[in-house]
Amino acid sequence: MASKAQFRLKSQERDSYLELIMAFPLSSLKSDEHLDAAQKVIDSLLAHEELDDGEEMYLDALSDLVASYEDKHHAIEPASDADMLQHLMDAKEVNQTQLSRDAGIAKSTVSEILAGKKPFSKRILRKVADYFGVDVSVLSANL
Repeated sequence: MASKAQFRLKSQERDSYLELIMAFPLSSLKSDEHLDAAQKVIDSLLAHEELDDGEEMYLDALSDLVASYEDKHHAIEPASDADMLQHLMDAKEVNQTQLSRDAGIAKSTVSEILAGKKPFSKRILRKVADYFGVDVSVLSANL
């Protein structure tokens, strides 16, 4: 016998969920204006100190709709290896010479990556990740 997943909200939480549905129905977003309106609803919910289960459920669903619309209409390309390396260097306030010396990477390799002439190799990726204390996955978007 297959079990059926059920969820039920208590009456007060169901009321808050339905009030939100009445004020701003959950549906696929069709325009940037619709996106802006949805974001205002999300912002107003996030401004509350605590949400009940109904508000949480509504916020999750609306956030999923916003993410879906943004993924389709406002996709953000991954940062280049040069941009990622420059950001990490700026954040740690190190220059090319320091990075080269401390991470054991040839200065010419650092320069070529920053100039966009050379991508991270797996070996360099590991050295950069270890040096800056970040997970390799942060840097491997372009591999």
